[in-house]
Amino acid sequence: MSSIHLSQIAGELGIRSDQVAATVTLLDDEATVPFIARYRKEATGSLDEVTITSIRDRIAHLRELDKRREAICKSLEERGLLTDELKQALETAETMAVLEDIYLPFRPKRRTRATIAIERGLEPLAQVIFVQDEIDPVTEAEKFVDPEKEIASAEDALAGARDIIAGWINEDSGARARLRELFARKGVITARVISGKESEGARFSDYFDWQEPLAEAPSHRILAMRRGEAESILNLSIAPPEDKALAILEEIFVISDNASSGQVRLAVHDAYKRLLSPAMETEMRIESRNRADQEAIRVFAENLRELLMAPPLGQKNILAIDPGFRTGCKAVCLDAQGKLEHHTTIFPHGSAAERSDAAGEIKALCERFQIRVIAIGNGTAGRETEAFVRGIGLGEHILIEMVNESGASVYSASKVAREEFPDHDITVRGAVSIGRRLMDPLAELVKIDPKSIGVGQYQHDVEQNNLKQGLDDTVASCVNAVGVEVNTASKQLLTYVSGLGPNLAQNIVAYRDEHGPFKSRKTFQKVSRLGPKAFEQAAGFLRISDGKNPLDRSAVHPESYSVVEAMAKELNCNVSDLMSSEELRGRIDLERHVSGRTGMPTLRDIMDELAKPGRDPRKEFVPFCYDDSVNTIEDVNPGMTLPGIVTNVTAFGAFVDIGVHQDGLVHISELADQFVKDPAEVVRVRQKVSVTVLEVDLERGRISLSMRKKRPS
Repeated sequence: MSSIHLSQIAGELGIRSDQVAATVTLLDDEATVPFIARYRKEATGSLDEVTITSIRDRIAHLRELDKRREAICKSLEERGLLTDELKQALETAETMAVLEDIYLPFRPKRRTRATIAIERGLEPLAQVIFVQDEIDPVTEAEKFVDPEKEIASAEDALAGARDIIAGWINEDSGARARLRELFARKGVITARVISGKESEGARFSDYFDWQEPLAEAPSHRILAMRRGEAESILNLSIAPPEDKALAILEEIFVISDNASSGQVRLAVHDAYKRLLSPAMETEMRIESRNRADQEAIRVFAENLRELLMAPPLGQKNILAIDPGFRTGCKAVCLDAQGKLEHHTTIFPHGSAAERSDAAGEIKALCERFQIRVIAIGNGTAGRETEAFVRGIGLGEHILIEMVNESGASVYSASKVAREEFPDHDITVRGAVSIGRRLMDPLAELVKIDPKSIGVGQYQHDVEQNNLKQGLDDTVASCVNAVGVEVNTASKQLLTYVSGLGPNLAQNIVAYRDEHGPFKSRKTFQKVSRLGPKAFEQAAGFLRISDGKNPLDRSAVHPESYSVVEAMAKELNCNVSDLMSSEELRGRIDLERHVSGRTGMPTLRDIMDELAKPGRDPRKEFVPFCYDDSVNTIEDVNPGMTLPGIVTNVTAFGAFVDIGVHQDGLVHISELADQFVKDPAEVVRVRQKVSVTVLEVDLERGRISLSMRKKRPS
């Protein structure tokens, strides 16, 4: 472990080197981020998941840099080119770009104009000219005329010499560093429509003639322009003002004012336009894409977190309805654990007789299965179905709730759904998913690819491995923050528990199916292939609500059970007494229980758990209802104030569902009375808000909304 890397990361994150070292050691020992953050606070100095993840990603990047550095040094050494000065330069290179700049002059070269000129013997002429003494370049060039080498004239010789000089300029690490800084600071991204593609690419019309500083271009615009280029609608370019770039190069390489300098100046211009500018543009494209990807993934992950951590309804008997017009509405009855008990199809939007039958069927199902909540998908016919159900007189004891069904169809056709309901079609599976996601959004949504949930921004355009890593981190963070009831959890939910993964999750389910519910956390170690390391990582996040040991339903890790037992012994009581009595807990002197392994951070966590074992960090469920007078976009008029739910937060604003099957957009400028730089500062996914309608475009199906309290006069 490099002390230089530890110091570098510590400086970047504003923490101590020993905290970084401890975290890296734990990560190298295959500890997960949630485990380190929750159960190794003494080692890391109570670093949170965000910082631990940053350390994980940064050390991986620096190790890749070291790997490349080692490969370059080995290549140079094998060719007898590795001097002490060069080795020092390579060892101090802090980025991949700088490392590659240093290596560029020594890299095995493909055949270029410069190498061809060298093969023709023109390097001595290039060297003489590059010194820029008072000589006549033409006279010098005439010495190299050789028709057999395809050098027919002095001008041919000078052109070859300039090609060689241009190659030297291109390979100069100092020049590249200064140009890279100029491109990053002053580069302008320009988009132009490809002639004849105006109609085909109408959705990119904002970028048909667009320019802006690259450093200021937001993620969503960079990704939009890149998509336009990928679809052959737009041409993109990135460059700073050419005169500033040439001025930098001339300052470095043109050292006199004579005929030789004139030749060097020509080589400088050629090197910039033919070699350096394209190379720097490629780097800026990569850098800007990485920056845009990071921002898009960050926004997606934040939205996903809010969605997964949405308040759960809890264990109640549910009638879930997947609405539809022509084919009817699929209705399913779920018990308090989400088990499918009954399914049928009703036609509340058909003839009078069908509507009467549907009303009777719903009432009968509510009575037969003691339904307490009716969950209705918010897709096609959702609001109409909601109005129908609310109008049949069920009584106030039955809650009626609309549910965002994004991704339900993806789940219903998935392998997961087929395994879970092999004897039912996709309509039944979709309705079950709607009901279960109201009961426990986290437990149900982990079964769906996050990219299908509908809270991302240009998610198909970003680097997919980085997106998967970011979203997997978010799902795992949420699952482990809430904890998992091991005796009822699905394989998909168990997969995200710290230390498990799909194979061990399947083994847990198989053991549970064969031997019945787990009665103790100790039993986890009997699961096939679940060894000591996996047990250490997972045990604290797996809960047994009715286990033999009362601590098994808490987030207290088994490694700390002895600490709690010592506390109880000290007070002459048992662990259950300690968990139920605030008075007893108040008599515990934590300092007496500090040890080399257990510090005050862990002891405080233990006390919190004893007070509220297995506490759910999610907020309480609050019912929501749309405006009854607004069911379709035709019902929406400017000036209306309507209740809504935020469905997606992007870099340019937030989308809000007001119950008309078409989300409205609250532009970033309309999110608050004061200036907002990041929409996430104001709103989050699933937040209930009040919005004012600004504009309705029926032709394009667009609704413009505002959350501002004060309108400009």
